[in-house]
Amino acid sequence: MNLSKEATSTKEILNQWGKEKTPFVFLIDFECKKPLYWRLDENTVDFKYDFNGFTNAEKLPNKNKKLQFERYPESFEIYKAKFEKIKQQIEYGNSFLVNLTTETPILTNLSLGEIFDRVAAKYSCWLKGAFVCFSPETFIKIIDQKIYSYPMKGTVDANLPNAEETILKDAKELAEHATIVDLIRNDLSKVSSNVKVDKFRFYEQIKTQTGLLGQVSSEISGNLQTNYTSHIGDILFDLLPAGSICGAPKAKTEKIIFDAEQVARGYYTGIAGYFDGENLDSCVLIRYLQQNNIYRSGGGITYQSKATKEYQEMIEKVYVPIF
Repeated sequence: MNLSKEATSTKEILNQWGKEKTPFVFLIDFECKKPLYWRLDENTVDFKYDFNGFTNAEKLPNKNKKLQFERYPESFEIYKAKFEKIKQQIEYGNSFLVNLTTETPILTNLSLGEIFDRVAAKYSCWLKGAFVCFSPETFIKIIDQKIYSYPMKGTVDANLPNAEETILKDAKELAEHATIVDLIRNDLSKVSSNVKVDKFRFYEQIKTQTGLLGQVSSEISGNLQTNYTSHIGDILFDLLPAGSICGAPKAKTEKIIFDAEQVARGYYTGIAGYFDGENLDSCVLIRYLQQNNIYRSGGGITYQSKATKEYQEMIEKVYVPIF
């Protein structure tokens, strides 16, 4: 990836803070043009976060206000036109897997801040005047000089009979997930050694306001060098964009994505997280609602994908984990 001046500057600052063991929080957009970062001793009132329990926010939810949430997805015909453009590029051999995302207008009675206060998610964050995100997907973790990645690929309505067995046996889902695992293994090999897949395709359920979603993830790990904290910025930017929300190969796929979506993603499908001086945790910014009440969602397209199924998956991912 050719980094912007802002991204290059951010990388150098994070490397310096890592060398000094200075704890910080970061937020990096998909295009790497508007990265933000704060030392933990700075006032970040415009950015609230709860990263798997690491938080700067005291959530004070107003549970007396009943959630109103209605979604108005684009027509199947509009979606299918973008889908077919993606499939054509795959048939040309320009990509094996493309993550196609769309915008869905929603109607809700809660502000972004109120949603942040009430969501139950592994990772959640709110940027004033911009977005709220409640992500179930880990980007990378660094614990005791080991780096871990948890790509999430595969979604199913968990309320359906035999949902777990169905998705784990689905040939298209298996091929898609295997492609991303291979991509992440290659990515981690850029920054670590002895890369291996610790867990392949494990199933988890996520509670939403309308029921349960099933998600399939894998765990991949590698060993970092002893001085890895001095290169923490390099590690983050070397792994971007996250493979699960881009595709493979990355460079060509990014161009295909922009041609099909025709809009910058911004912080959507970027990453956010924290570094505590030794260890790091971060998420992929999916399950994402913008200030203008536009919800962003999507899914992976392969040569085996069917437009009707991918369209339904895109809609199912438009939810808020408020119950």
